[in-house]
Amino acid sequence: MRTFAIIGLSSFGYFLCKALSERGLSVLAIDSNESKIDDVKQFVDKAVIADATDKEILISLGLNSVDVVIVSLGDRMDASILVTHYLRELEVKEIVAKATSEDHGKLLSIVGATMVIFPEKDMAERLANILQRSSIIDYFDIAPGYSIVEIAPPSVFLGKTLQDLDLRNRYNVQVIMIKEVVPENIIAVPRATHVIKDSDILVLLGKDEDIAAIQKLSE
Repeated sequence: MRTFAIIGLSSFGYFLCKALSERGLSVLAIDSNESKIDDVKQFVDKAVIADATDKEILISLGLNSVDVVIVSLGDRMDASILVTHYLRELEVKEIVAKATSEDHGKLLSIVGATMVIFPEKDMAERLANILQRSSIIDYFDIAPGYSIVEIAPPSVFLGKTLQDLDLRNRYNVQVIMIKEVVPENIIAVPRATHVIKDSDILVLLGKDEDIAAIQKLSE
């Protein structure tokens, strides 16, 4: 089982602690604020009040033996850069650092972050893609120009089988899953004989422009 340490319990850090813990993963939470530690100690494996900008403290916590360390120090740019640098010196395997700007992200990469994330920016872009088209229920960017989206089926799809629709050849997209709402059910890799209902949610994989062509059918 992979182990995690989260440094900095901003809102992002708190919810990440909770999400990882709910999945049965081992989480060490670190923050200098006692009240923030109190908020998470009920569900993480270990919660420590500590100043992570002190390298000796990081060593004493044994972070070099943790699989993934997430640096979530909010707007404390200097602190996040310093902590990321120390973690690299400690040879932490994976260092995920939260950035607040492009320049901040570049500096984090330079000093040793193996992954830099922009939670607010990424969520805003994801929401914009969802709001752009009324038919999109959820959206996941998997590579430049490619996405996985959940959409309500256009009315012209209803009552037809996947074989009838032939989406792979007509639109160059693949239906990788169908979520049936009534009754609730998940169909992974649906058969060609599946008949599309208005209570179905289609999960499509393809190029953004090809998925957009299907979305236009709902307009």
